[in-house]
Amino acid sequence: MQVTLRQVAERAGVSASAVSRTFTKGASVSARTRQKVETAATELGYSPNALARGLTTGRTGMVGLVSNNFHNPVFLEVFDGFTRGLQARGLRPLLVNLSDLGEPEVLLRLLRQYSVDGVIIASSTVPAAFPGVFRAAGIPVVHSFGRATSAPEGSVFEVPVVGIDNIEAGRLAARTLLARGYRHIGFLGGPESASTTEDRWTGLREEVACHPSVTLTHSYAAAYSHDAGHAEMARLLRCLRAEAYFCGDDALAIGALGAIHEAGLRVPEDVGILGLNDMEMARWGVINLTTIRQPIAAIVAASLDLIVRALARATGPAEVQMFSCELVERGTLRPLPVR
Repeated sequence: MQVTLRQVAERAGVSASAVSRTFTKGASVSARTRQKVETAATELGYSPNALARGLTTGRTGMVGLVSNNFHNPVFLEVFDGFTRGLQARGLRPLLVNLSDLGEPEVLLRLLRQYSVDGVIIASSTVPAAFPGVFRAAGIPVVHSFGRATSAPEGSVFEVPVVGIDNIEAGRLAARTLLARGYRHIGFLGGPESASTTEDRWTGLREEVACHPSVTLTHSYAAAYSHDAGHAEMARLLRCLRAEAYFCGDDALAIGALGAIHEAGLRVPEDVGILGLNDMEMARWGVINLTTIRQPIAAIVAASLDLIVRALARATGPAEVQMFSCELVERGTLRPLPVR
């Protein structure tokens, strides 16, 4: 049977409250009492009940990790980083799929049922109102892989954001394709409503606009997923195809590669493909995807630091941390011309 706090107190010859204080971070307890309690706990094989302690302290140590990108393999890397990082900090992740939850108030009620101490939103495709709902409810929140926009002055909906400058990522994609001599460029984006899609398209469009002789087209997939990228590229290949495509992320790009090969075309000889993220699959030899690397580990680490500070009730304005991207050369674009 599970050893109880009261049994430890009896073995140690102290009160139950002394045992509770011993296992409560920051609580006052003498060194002698602590030693007696820890010895008794070891002898009995006692482990503190975190949920019960939460009822006493009002803090559960639980952080809601919220996303709607479970179909995208890159988020396996994201969730792995977050869950490991939270656990290493003595916190417990509560993974929530918001795909079918509808309004943000529904998600808020769900997370309140579990008494989460804070929330990390790990998605670029959530409606803009989601982060602000938690902030307005007094729950610390960090928007990871979010959009760096300015909230109205004094707005309670301003939240910490960590991610990349997606407009600059679009510009980098344009420079990469133009330098390789592509003159008919296509953008295969994710959902049109996603801020990442909009910003990456904006950056690509603005950079290409400086080259009037270059033709630029765009289209959108239903989701940031392999199947959506495959379906949209198959449709595009039935039309007048571009020479090269900047895909909104690697999952779309890998799906597009499959459709191109099924159509009997070669990459990069017939069609060039550029992705974004540099997820693990992009490095596989059979894929060998040229892509723009998003520093996922750095974004996760910065998000964890922010949520820990927020849980500690650290004051200050909501921070925006944007990381730089870099091109990763592989085999799905033609090489740079020899000078």
